[in-house]
Amino acid sequence: MSPSRRRRFRPVGATVLVLGLAAASGCSGNSAAGDDDTVKVGLVASLSGTYKPVGTELEAGFKLYLDTHDNKLGGRKVELLVADEGDGPPTAVPATTKLVKKDKVDVLTGLVSGGSVAAVMPLVDQAKIPFLGSNARPPIKDLSYVWTTSFLSDEPGKAIAPYVKEKVNGPVYAIGPDYQGGYDELRGFTDEYKRIGGKLANPDGKTAWTPFPQTTNFMPYFAKIAQSDAKAVYSFYAGKAAIDFAKQYAQSDVADLPLYTAFVTEGSVLQAQGPAAKGIYSVLNYAADLDNQANRTFVADWTAEHDSQPTTYAMASYDAASVLDKAIADAAKKGDVTPQTINKAIGGLGQIDSPRGAWEFGDKAHSPVQSWYLRQVRPDGDQLANVVVQDLATLGG
Repeated sequence: MSPSRRRRFRPVGATVLVLGLAAASGCSGNSAAGDDDTVKVGLVASLSGTYKPVGTELEAGFKLYLDTHDNKLGGRKVELLVADEGDGPPTAVPATTKLVKKDKVDVLTGLVSGGSVAAVMPLVDQAKIPFLGSNARPPIKDLSYVWTTSFLSDEPGKAIAPYVKEKVNGPVYAIGPDYQGGYDELRGFTDEYKRIGGKLANPDGKTAWTPFPQTTNFMPYFAKIAQSDAKAVYSFYAGKAAIDFAKQYAQSDVADLPLYTAFVTEGSVLQAQGPAAKGIYSVLNYAADLDNQANRTFVADWTAEHDSQPTTYAMASYDAASVLDKAIADAAKKGDVTPQTINKAIGGLGQIDSPRGAWEFGDKAHSPVQSWYLRQVRPDGDQLANVVVQDLATLGG
C-alpha cells in the first residue's frame, strides 16, 4: 500500500461487546420509560477473563458511535444494556438469556467468542430477533436473523495463506488455542495453505493446540517447533494469551523464525508486549493508518476520548452501531420498528461507508465483503504500531 493511503496515529487497546435493541414504536419489547421513540439496546462482551481487552474495545466502539450521534440510532433515543460474556458459553448464555427473556431486547450485537455465538443461537432463533455480531463468527446454518460486521472466523487465515506461501521457503508450523475460535482461525489458514501447495511442519500435518484458557507457558510448544523443520510460524491468539505468546516467542529458540498471525498484536496487548512484538506480521480487515475520510473521522473521535489508537474490535462495533442507525431509520420510514423490520432493513442497506473502507453484507453468509491487509509491527514515532504493508485479498459474502 502506498504511503498516500495511510495516516499514522498512536497505538491502542482492544475491547468486545454484544448489544440488544428493543422497543421502538411497534417493537415486541418494553418501551424504555414508556417512550415509544426509545430503542433498548443490550450489549454482551467479555468484560472479564482472558478476552477482557477485546470486550472492552467492543463496548467502547459502540459507545463512541452513540456519543458522536446524540445517543440516537435511526433518530430514536437509545437505552444501552451491557452484559458480561466472560470466557465463553458458561457465562455468555445466562447473560444473553437475561437480555432476551427478561429485558426483552429486540437486537443483539457483539460477542467475542465463536463458541459464545454458537451457544446463544437457540435464543436468537426462539425470540426471532436480529443478532448483529461485532467480532469473528463461526459457521451458522440458519442465517435468517444472523449478521456480522466483523468477519467469518476462517477468513484471516485464508487471506494471508497465499502471501506466506510466496514468502516462506519451506514448511510452516501452525499453532493456536484449543477452542472454537482457534479451530476456525487456524483451519482457514491450514486448509488454504495446503490447497495452494504449502506444507505444514507439524507432525502428520496437524495443527498444534494449546489448552484454553489454561496455557500461560508456551515454551514447551516452542521447543517442539525448534525440533521441526519449520521455516516460519502461523498462529492465532488474542487478549492475555497473545501477550504471553509474543513475549515468550521472542525469548525462545524459534525467535528468528518469521511469525505470521491473526490478532496477536492487535489492541492494548501490543503495548504490553513491547519490543517483543517488533517485526511480527498480522492479517486484519482494519488498521488505524488507513487513509479514508471515514477513518480520519473515526480516529479523530476515538483519540479525543482515548489515549490510544482504535482497533478492529472497536471499529467493527462502531460499524454495528452505524448499521443499526441506518436500519432503524429505514424501518421507521416504512412503518413500525420491530425486530423483524429491523432485520429486513439490515439486509437491504447496500454499501456501508466504514473506517476500514466501503463494504456490504454478502447474501450467502451475511458477512462483510471487504479488503484484508497485511500489517507489520514497526516503530511509529516513539511507539510501536501495526503498520499496513499491502493489500492481501477481498473476501466475504
